[in-house]
Amino acid sequence: MVFKKITLIGTSDESFEQAVDDAVERADETLDNVKWVEVEEMGVELASVETREYQAEVEVAFELEG
Repeated sequence: MVFKKITLIGTSDESFEQAVDDAVERADETLDNVKWVEVEEMGVELASVETREYQAEVEVAFELEG
């Protein structure tokens, strides 16, 4: 088996948990064979948004076909 990892950044105006869920849901919708997700970093955007924007950087690992 061979896996590939990509980095996604999920966002939410509610919480870090929702930001992670945003990234995981998008990965699950658009990638095949997702095996695991690792949360790498979390941050809050304050400068360019009206309210806080929670951000979660996640690495998504999925199995390559063939």
